[in-house]
Amino acid sequence: MAMQTKWTKRTILDKMQQVGLMPVVRASSPAQAVRLARAIAAGGVTVLEVTMTVPGALEALRTLVKENPELLIGAGTVLDPETARTCILEGAQFIVSPGTNVRTIEMCNRYTVPSLPGALTPTEVITAWEAGADVVKVFPASAMGGAKYIKSLKAPLPQIEMIPTGGVSLASAKEFLEAGSFALGVGADLADTTAIDEGRDADVTATARKYMEIIAEFRAGL
Repeated sequence: MAMQTKWTKRTILDKMQQVGLMPVVRASSPAQAVRLARAIAAGGVTVLEVTMTVPGALEALRTLVKENPELLIGAGTVLDPETARTCILEGAQFIVSPGTNVRTIEMCNRYTVPSLPGALTPTEVITAWEAGADVVKVFPASAMGGAKYIKSLKAPLPQIEMIPTGGVSLASAKEFLEAGSFALGVGADLADTTAIDEGRDADVTATARKYMEIIAEFRAGL
C-alpha cells in the first residue's frame, strides 16, 4: 500500500488552487496514462487526475505516486466509497467523481482526503457541499452555458469552491477564471492521447505551458 502522508488536506487544496489547472488523464493503458501525465507535468502542471476508466488505472496511479512524488495525483471517475478507499490506499491524494455519492464523500473525510464530487444544478451543488465536499466539480459545464453558468452559480453560492469540467479549452480558460472558478478541469484539449501515440509528447507539454500562461496572465491582471 502506497498511502501518502506528506500532504495535508489543506496543503493539497492550496496546491490545487495555486496551480489552477487539473487535467483529466484518460488513456487506453497504464503506460499511456503515465506518459501523458508526465508530458503534461513537463509543462508545469503538477496536479493531475487519473480516471478509473483507464484500464489498469490503479497501476498508473501507483507508478506516478511512487516515481513522481513532486506531483499531486488524484483518482477520477470514482463512483463509490469502496473504489475511493482503494485509490486512497494506493496513494491518491484527492478523489474526483462525475456525480455526488454521499458515502464516497464520507469515505474521503474519514481518510482526510479532499473530495471533489460532481454536480450540475444549484440543488446538487448545495447537496454535495452540505455532505462535506471540499470543492464541487461542475460537470458538464459546457452543456449548461460554460463560464456564464459558473458565474450564475457563484453569485448566490460564493462560499462554495467550484471546478468547471467539460468544455474548458485554451479559448475559454480565461472566461472560466473570470467567472470565479477555484481551478479548471481540462480534458482532451490538453490530455491528447493521439499526440502521445504519435510520439508528439512535446505538443502536450506545449499546450500545458499555454494553459499555465493564461492562468498567470489572469492573476497578474487581478
